[in-house]
Amino acid sequence: MTTERTTVHAFRDDALGEHDAVGLADAIRRGEVGAAEVARDAVERVREVDARLHAVQAHVSAPDPAVWARGAFAGVPTFVKDNTDYVGLPTGHGSAAFTPRAARKHSPFTRQFLSCGVTVLGKSRLPEFGFSPTTEFEGAEPVRNPWNTGYSAGGSSGGSAALVASGAVPIAHANDGGGSIRIPAACCGLVGLKPTRGRVVAHDQSRQLPLDIVADGIVSRSVRDTAAFLADAELSWRNPKLPPVGLVEGPSGRRLRIGYLKDSPSGVHSHAATRQTVTETAERLERLGHAVQPVELDIDPRFTDDFLTYWGMLSFLIGTTGRTFGPDFDRNRMDGLSRGLREEYLKKWRSTPGVVRRLKRTKEAYAAGFRGLDLVLSPVLAHTTPPIGHLSPAVPYATLIERILAYVAFTPVDNVVGTPSISLPAGATEDGLPIGVMFAGRPGSERTLLEVAFALEADRPFRRIQDA
Repeated sequence: MTTERTTVHAFRDDALGEHDAVGLADAIRRGEVGAAEVARDAVERVREVDARLHAVQAHVSAPDPAVWARGAFAGVPTFVKDNTDYVGLPTGHGSAAFTPRAARKHSPFTRQFLSCGVTVLGKSRLPEFGFSPTTEFEGAEPVRNPWNTGYSAGGSSGGSAALVASGAVPIAHANDGGGSIRIPAACCGLVGLKPTRGRVVAHDQSRQLPLDIVADGIVSRSVRDTAAFLADAELSWRNPKLPPVGLVEGPSGRRLRIGYLKDSPSGVHSHAATRQTVTETAERLERLGHAVQPVELDIDPRFTDDFLTYWGMLSFLIGTTGRTFGPDFDRNRMDGLSRGLREEYLKKWRSTPGVVRRLKRTKEAYAAGFRGLDLVLSPVLAHTTPPIGHLSPAVPYATLIERILAYVAFTPVDNVVGTPSISLPAGATEDGLPIGVMFAGRPGSERTLLEVAFALEADRPFRRIQDA
């Protein structure tokens, strides 16, 4: 069944043009456009699309591109996700449970991101505390997918993805604790790489947890933008325990051994359109000279329940310590998903030590599944992008969590293990919505992921929303 499409984008003949972030920074460096002109036109683009996409949480009153004049993205306009501190702007975490206060200092990742030279225009929206795979709310407008505004933009970095996919800005900050970079990238036709644990500076909220599942990065419209971000970010801080990525500029000549799976290791069967997209991608890889074979990842059958328990623990901790966000924090004002996660956790909190132990052991089964392989190809999501409302926090919890688990069945494993993975736009539904595929690698293998991404992008350029 097809439906009428309502597409929103801001591409036009202005200072940003159709540039990606690398191209725009080059144009600024060559003097073809000015950074102030770019910032002004980006603000106008944002104003235009946000009236229909609702992706922006807060604006910087007077963005100054001269403040951060160095770096690969000098002068490139962007947004910081609203769970990350930026001086002078409130950090609301997508929640109505408290009144956010203006941040007094940048978060460590914000400083690393700013070292790339970006001009921050404001904060992008996310679902409450980043728990949901869609950016929807109780009592507020959802973030809408620019390819079709009747559909989800994904989550939790849905605001950033909507702004980048619509052409309002070339790149935007995103972070990922269970798929929150890769899911919105898949929904909105973008490149979304979740780095190896420790590749970038640790996220503020995850430093004290028994298992750090959150990684920061960006969403972009081109592979080279994501590659340039990683290369430039490690100039300001690099983890000596990981091999450097450096600047990846194109495909490698190496013949890779790539496993693929169409159904989730947790037993969720993917729908026909996502399976077909994985099959077509595997065939393209073979044509490009890589060795591709089916693979199974034999993870603990309790993985999904354990991850859900850990997820519930996070909601419980927020509900317990919420006054650190604001003195008026009221956990009863948290949304239905957050409350449901917390209530379910309270029924089984005694199992927490065993849950954490089993989750940490996932890396052993994961490593065994990678034996003899360089990468694993899979869907990003078990089915295609849902319409607005399907995953709303207003849906009764029992129904909502069943729907979420039937949708988000592939991405969390890499968060638990700490391995890098990347979502790439590879197909489309009959209605024209993007479908992503995911490549996962060994710890520290971002270079290999980017090289295969460059190869697929060169083989078949990614669909453009302005051509839809």
